[in-house]
Amino acid sequence: QSQLVESGGGSVHPGGSLVLSCTASGLRLADYAVGWFRQLPGKGREGISCIDSSGRNSYYEDSMKDRFTISRDNALNKAYLRIVGLKSDDTGAYFCAATGLFCGKTWSSDRNPYDYWGQGTQVTVSS
Repeated sequence: QSQLVESGGGSVHPGGSLVLSCTASGLRLADYAVGWFRQLPGKGREGISCIDSSGRNSYYEDSMKDRFTISRDNALNKAYLRIVGLKSDDTGAYFCAATGLFCGKTWSSDRNPYDYWGQGTQVTVSS
């Protein structure tokens, strides 16, 4: 069964950092661009970042450029999202998704035809 599994979420204090992982099984992640999304309480899913299958190109929503860093390790079949300077407003569920070879212009929309979605990992920021 092909799937993506996120991990690395948890409870952190404001100002802290996390590295979220997206691990693929049953599929070769090197064949896919990977997007990261989040869903904050009471809101829809929003795109954070996307990285092409090769890792050479990455993209960010404008509001996410300063504190979020996307990366991948195709040899390990994993992608990552590093978040620094966490704020209470970052509390929510974080998801990874895989699509094609390239992110494409509509990568940040969850209506983009992503082939696989993970189940999400919860990030809670509180003092």
